[in-house]
Amino acid sequence: MNRDELKTILPHREPMLLLDEAFCNEDGTATAYYQVQGDEYFLQGHFPGNPIVPGVIQCEMMAQSACVLFADRMSAGTLPVYTGIDKVRFRGMVRPGDRIRIDTKQLRACPPLYSLHSELTVDGKRCASGDLSFAIVEA
Repeated sequence: MNRDELKTILPHREPMLLLDEAFCNEDGTATAYYQVQGDEYFLQGHFPGNPIVPGVIQCEMMAQSACVLFADRMSAGTLPVYTGIDKVRFRGMVRPGDRIRIDTKQLRACPPLYSLHSELTVDGKRCASGDLSFAIVEA
């Protein structure tokens, strides 16, 4: 899915749409990518002269990529919302120019609740990981 296709399943729009492309893999996992340009709003003050993508933004990127796994379960009028973030760890800095890869797998499903594990990497180095929970609710 490209950005326009992602907008059919995600409620996010610029500047909060934080994926460039995403795919559902044959094994039931999802993979997404984002190229950090350097002019993003969240880098303007984090930190001047030494920009680093904030951890909370990395968590949002992981959440958005997880929603690709819900594409077939979502319809008009539904909304994926966070219900929890657990075991999140940050192991490396993400900077302008980095191409982020996000891999997500489902751990549990009890509709409308879903639990997933996501890992965010740059050049094969894990920068963030964690378990995310979601509910698909009526908008």
